[in-house]
Amino acid sequence: MQASVTRPSPSIGDASARQASELDDIGRRLSEAHPGTKLSVSASGKSIARRRGGALRTARFLLRKVATAGIAAVAVLVSLVTWDRYNAGPWTRNGRVRVQVASVAPQISGQIKELRIVDNQFVHKGDILYVIDPFDFDVALRAHKAALQQKIADLNVKELQSDRRNRLSELSTSVEQKQVYEGNALQAKAAVDAAREQVAQAEVNLQRTEVRSTVNGIVTNVLLREGDYAHQGATNVSIIDTDSYWVDGYFEETKLARLCVGDRVEAKLMGYSAPITGHIATVTRGISVSNAAASTQGLPNVDPVYTWVRLAQRVPVRIAIDDVPAGVPLVSGLTATVTIRNGRGGESGTLLQNVRSELETSFFGLIGKTSARPGCIPSPS
Repeated sequence: MQASVTRPSPSIGDASARQASELDDIGRRLSEAHPGTKLSVSASGKSIARRRGGALRTARFLLRKVATAGIAAVAVLVSLVTWDRYNAGPWTRNGRVRVQVASVAPQISGQIKELRIVDNQFVHKGDILYVIDPFDFDVALRAHKAALQQKIADLNVKELQSDRRNRLSELSTSVEQKQVYEGNALQAKAAVDAAREQVAQAEVNLQRTEVRSTVNGIVTNVLLREGDYAHQGATNVSIIDTDSYWVDGYFEETKLARLCVGDRVEAKLMGYSAPITGHIATVTRGISVSNAAASTQGLPNVDPVYTWVRLAQRVPVRIAIDDVPAGVPLVSGLTATVTIRNGRGGESGTLLQNVRSELETSFFGLIGKTSARPGCIPSPS
């Protein structure tokens, strides 16, 4: 076997040395033919080689300088773009998943006879949550029905009496007596109407012994037990409305010019890589101001402390959820990183429009020269 020998690639310096050697060889040959020209040719070849070597060294030096300047410029540009995206970009880590909670309270009071739910159970709208003992309300309904029958019978008697008095001549009975009998019949009719309303109320109260869910959602924090007493109007079951989830993004006031109602939004929950997609639904038009609080005499109370560091106020932006990736649970209170994407519903403009938008809303936004997109936040008028 023959060992392979790796020869180093010739460099620019080696080439110059080789050229100088060739020139020396030419000078030696000429000196053999013409002895008087030995030194001049040799000196001329070395001078030419030195000039070429100097030029190559200068070119290498300039090339290194240009490459270093180019790399530094690219690094500065990347740093500026990254810094701009971090500080002025339309995104925030201060996002929260929100949801409406239905507070269920009984409309009647009574002892809970049957509990049909457990904690974190999904229920549909109209499902029975628990049953209040219906005995008292059933008795009340039967009693009101019996009273109604009695008043109907009394009405029939008084109507017949009034009819007989009206058929009699004026010689047999007076006008005053006829009016009295007609009034008794009208009073009996009013009593029947009132009894019917009491029967209807008793029927509704009997139906209310079955407390039902008002929304589609998940029962949470169940503390009820069979035998507990349910008080009228007192909340004892909370249901998370699964049809009402949204995301609140708390954006700095310096970034509001880059937000527009309808813009596409991506909200990424901690622990999940796939983002929730949605769009900006509304922008809050007012937040609490501590300096507006009235003092004991009704005068405005203004804080005299004003530090040199001025923090940007946070403004809530409500984001309607359009799509939730598979495997990502919606839990109220989870934190999210919210990023606004330009274009309504995922639409994108032309390249020129996108570049112009980036220029108007990047560095110019940091010095107060950002122009808000027209029609982004509807006027209250």
